[in-house]
Amino acid sequence: MKLVACVKTTPDTTAAVKVENGKATWGDAPLVINPWDEYAVEAALKLKEANGGNVTVISVGGEEARIALKHALAMGADDAVLISDPALVGVDPQAVAHILTAAIQKLGGVDVAFFGRQAIDDDSGTTPAQAARLLGWPALTLVSVIKVDGRSLRVERAIEEGRQIVTAKLPAVVSLVKDSGEPRYPSFMGIRKASKAEIPTWSLSQIGIPVPAAVIEHVTLINAPVREVVCELITGGNPQEIAEHLAEKILGEKQL
Repeated sequence: MKLVACVKTTPDTTAAVKVENGKATWGDAPLVINPWDEYAVEAALKLKEANGGNVTVISVGGEEARIALKHALAMGADDAVLISDPALVGVDPQAVAHILTAAIQKLGGVDVAFFGRQAIDDDSGTTPAQAARLLGWPALTLVSVIKVDGRSLRVERAIEEGRQIVTAKLPAVVSLVKDSGEPRYPSFMGIRKASKAEIPTWSLSQIGIPVPAAVIEHVTLINAPVREVVCELITGGNPQEIAEHLAEKILGEKQL
């Protein structure tokens, strides 16, 4: 099977976003592979191990995007491709979907394109569905279990109402949730291999598309107002005293 996992480099999950000079920044937070995308890579690797084939990882961005690509290679992916172009400034999820779609079509013969549920920096979660629409493939989202039967996929979706079983013909787009399986740690040999890997860079002209127009414009960015929260511990000799003190406190604040 020919499998693709689309990945992104994001700030570490402990990073705090703030606005400086009208732009969002994560400060000096370290950059990592988007945690949700690790599940996409893991699902692709498992499908390869069960059915044979090849796993290629794709990312859109500048040189920082290589962080995610090398992490995926260290996990066991076979190949990686970086889509980078000076014109890629301010692209939104829809534009990224156009770029990834063109790259997948350039690779040719792809059976399944895997995505993480969402990216932790913008949290839009729309790129998988948009890519599926552009490719004309079924979109199997929020997937926790994947089974292949010939040229069909049978997946289990983790939705708010419970679990949903869906089948679709290949090729298809699949986005993963955490229940799909814990991502493997990159091995020492995998890390060494990834550090030496030559990752080709494709420009927009090489994948045959113009600069996709962004449909989302951030007119103004401001920091969220700071809320000061003061906690007070209500004490007493026994539960009854604590309850009385709490009742007095509540009544006193209402009178204010």
